[in-house]
Amino acid sequence: MTASGPRRVVVFGTVGNVLDSGFHQQRWSKWRPTVSLGQHEDLLIHRFELWHPPKVLDLARCVAADLARVSPETEVRLHAQDLKDPWDFEEVFGALHAWAGAYPFDPSQEDYLVHITTGTHVQQICLFLLTESRHFPARLVQTSPAAPRARGPEGVYRIIDLDLSRYDRIAARFRQEATDARALLKSGIATRNAGFNTLIEQIEHVALHSRDPILFTGPTGSGKSQLARRVYELRRGRHQVSGPFVAVNCATLRGDAAMSALFGHVKGAFTGAVRDRAGLLRQADGGVLFLDEIGELGLDEQAMLLRALEDRRFVPFGGDAEVSSDFLLLCGTNRDLGVAVDTGRFREDLLARINLWTFRLPALVERLEDLEPNLDYELDQFAARQGTRVTLSLEAREAYLAFARSPGATWRANFRDLNASLIRLATLAPGGRITREGVAEEERRLRALWHRGGDGVPEGDADSVLTPAQRRELDPFDRVQLEHVLRVCRASGSLSEAGRALFRASRARRRTPNDADRLGKYLARYGLDWETVSGRRASPDPRPV
Repeated sequence: MTASGPRRVVVFGTVGNVLDSGFHQQRWSKWRPTVSLGQHEDLLIHRFELWHPPKVLDLARCVAADLARVSPETEVRLHAQDLKDPWDFEEVFGALHAWAGAYPFDPSQEDYLVHITTGTHVQQICLFLLTESRHFPARLVQTSPAAPRARGPEGVYRIIDLDLSRYDRIAARFRQEATDARALLKSGIATRNAGFNTLIEQIEHVALHSRDPILFTGPTGSGKSQLARRVYELRRGRHQVSGPFVAVNCATLRGDAAMSALFGHVKGAFTGAVRDRAGLLRQADGGVLFLDEIGELGLDEQAMLLRALEDRRFVPFGGDAEVSSDFLLLCGTNRDLGVAVDTGRFREDLLARINLWTFRLPALVERLEDLEPNLDYELDQFAARQGTRVTLSLEAREAYLAFARSPGATWRANFRDLNASLIRLATLAPGGRITREGVAEEERRLRALWHRGGDGVPEGDADSVLTPAQRRELDPFDRVQLEHVLRVCRASGSLSEAGRALFRASRARRRTPNDADRLGKYLARYGLDWETVSGRRASPDPRPV
């Protein structure tokens, strides 16, 4: 490396108690890393900032004098570094960090090199980390003795730039790792929806760089449980967790059984408690705990969970001694937890704790571009389970996708509906080939499934919400539109979610899209509101990332 123009080269390094040692004349035939840096004609050092333990001051002065002899242009500055234990990582890092913070770096005029050949391994690691983090705005320099047959004590040196983007193969490897991670989170499905792909990129980054809770929201069947397991597999593959993946649907937990299942119990805690039970939180120690439908937890369980998250400690049901568990918490809900807080069904402090990273998974009707790759994925999964490959004729594929993307397809249970639909088609396929006739029969099944809600009221029946006068005045064209809006509203978890589903195409063209307001105004034309058509209270979605 040759200095260009007026720029000066400054080296930071540590006196090597062993490698740099020597006071007798024979030291000049020995390779000494610090002195050798000054012996290279193609590396002109203007200043050398040299750290040394106070007890080897004489050696440091000898090294400085020898550097001045082999490189008269080099100014050597000695800095005593009084470390109680040069192998104590925290002490060494703190000392070097403070030193770097006080140093008057001038990158516009100087080039900096950090010499990592000498010093303890702890010092070398700390210098590497501080250079990588740009506390030292430098490159690394590594020296080594010359090959056995080579002459001269100067050895060789190599400069290492920690800007990995400059290394094409390394950068390509990182890009491939990121691509593989996102593919894992998507179960290998080549999704096409831009918004969903961006969401997965955010989740991948957070999953690998944060240990705080992650909250997945979205309608039932949008894939929260599957994504939680993929997050676990991603972290396990990067050796960030060593424990198991423990999942529980909180809607199945009630009363004492909820406390026992989550936090464990001691023998005799209640009738039937004939032995101690560890509980799910302790089972998840070192791993991932996924609490699906966390909005269904009781308030007492919420309070204990909050403490377990903050202190990593809790008391089993019926016990008096604390136990500990260190786990990553993932949560899922199809409820609006903000509304649950307002109505007193969910603790505000717990929501604040789990709402740092909130990701809303879109409904299937918001991702119609992804229907086709999910269709192929479900058929591949069926083949893997059954050992039988099932295909679609071209006519059947086109017919199924046309129906699946039509306004009449509400996909009320989202990907669960899609999964069940394709299992039926594959199971009933004559000779392992889905036909157009099979698709037509499945269309009739799905229409019948979506036509009526759980209360027996037709899902899209405008007559169920309109007055007699409104029914008489409603044109057939407007009826079709209104009934589709009603179906989407009843399949959505919030006014905003329904608005996004209905206006997904046009919203990209608006400067300030407000889907909820637009949908609310449409409903108001018929004297309707969100509560009336959905049976749920209107409120904004939980805060997205």
